[in-house]
Amino acid sequence: MKIPAMPPNIQDILEASFEQDHAKAFQMMSTFQPVDEKGRYLHWDKLRHLPNPDGFSSEQWWCGIKFARSKLYQVLPLVDKYQQPFQYCITDSVQRKLHWLDRYASGSIQTENAITNPQTRSTYLVRSLIEEAINSSQLEGASTTLNVAKEMIRQQRKPSDKSEQMIFNNYRAMQFIREVKDEQLTPSIVFELQRIVTENTLDDNALAGRLRTNRDDIHVVDNASQQILHTPPDAGELEARIERLCKFANSIDDGGDNSFLHPVIKAITLHFMLAYDHPFCDGNGRTARALFYWAMARHGYWLIEFVSISRIIKEAPVQYGKAFLYTETDDNDVTYFLLHQLTVLHRSIEALHSYLDTKSKELSVTEKLFQNNKRLRGKLNFRQIALIRHALKHPRFAYIVQEHQNSHGISYDVARKDLLELSDDLKLLIKTKEGKRYLFVVPPDFEQRISK
Repeated sequence: MKIPAMPPNIQDILEASFEQDHAKAFQMMSTFQPVDEKGRYLHWDKLRHLPNPDGFSSEQWWCGIKFARSKLYQVLPLVDKYQQPFQYCITDSVQRKLHWLDRYASGSIQTENAITNPQTRSTYLVRSLIEEAINSSQLEGASTTLNVAKEMIRQQRKPSDKSEQMIFNNYRAMQFIREVKDEQLTPSIVFELQRIVTENTLDDNALAGRLRTNRDDIHVVDNASQQILHTPPDAGELEARIERLCKFANSIDDGGDNSFLHPVIKAITLHFMLAYDHPFCDGNGRTARALFYWAMARHGYWLIEFVSISRIIKEAPVQYGKAFLYTETDDNDVTYFLLHQLTVLHRSIEALHSYLDTKSKELSVTEKLFQNNKRLRGKLNFRQIALIRHALKHPRFAYIVQEHQNSHGISYDVARKDLLELSDDLKLLIKTKEGKRYLFVVPPDFEQRISK
């Protein structure tokens, strides 16, 4: 990834256009929209390579687009390292995406029964917390595989290396977010989040939970070329910037001049600003994404608890990075990052519905195995059916109470009762002992036991 081409100076283009042809200059300022004919909110870095509109140069086209955007700009009460404010546009595309989220992420329209049903809600919530923890860590370089990471968290096994520790920390951070989602944001909460995500992963543990200092030479660097992509604000400003960010997060409106600011825009802006300020020596990206989840949960977008934005970001990390750089190189226009994250949210929610649909069909297939079995029909709860479905695909697998407990977000006693019923009462699993703990093993004749 490289720094995008800097846009040309609009004032210079305007002056040159008026000197050449007044009528053409006025046409340039009235012809173009904030987006191109395909509805795309383009940065100069891409627009300069596209075919020019008839009669206009690329620079004039860009000037006309920027003039149209200037009429829509809304100023945020947050500034860059040069004390210049950030701003954004509410385009038709942004409005549509926000409206879609208001319908499908905060209300009850077309929500899945699986995540509104108290019996299954905890299972899918645990799954989403684990998935976001893993993917957010992998974005920052963690290399542990998905299955190994899931096993570590569900069995509460001690992390064996830095990658596993990052994932375990992220899982704890997501749990912490749920605990404080009804609280106002304070610098202490931000520090605690960063301390959690970096615990036992830093060369110097004293760097956890504190702001970087002027002694810490921090830059955002492209791994391939080693080019510096972003130099954050001076360390001496960070305390005041964190305070300002918390005030922004807690305000009712604060879209600038006490105007209304949509809660999703506020949440995405928090994500952007924490990453822009880069207030810590490490863990800034993970902390920024966790703050986004806090803001969405605080404003009632409960469905977002069940999705992983990092999984979608991980599919195209360069686009994620470009969204930051486009903002920084074009008049602090956060619209680029806003549109990127709104698309990520949309895709995350669609992925959730697809996942739930698949799991629902799989469970239905498993339940059909019991239709003609009087011994099992109507005797199994959702968790036990899910375990049986897993057992059919994993012969000789050994289950433990703690893993079943952590997979479904239930108490130890409830998890133990589930497994004892499957072994002692229904004779589907074989109960054995390993040291002080019981193992519940899938027998070789598991399918026959179900069909009896």
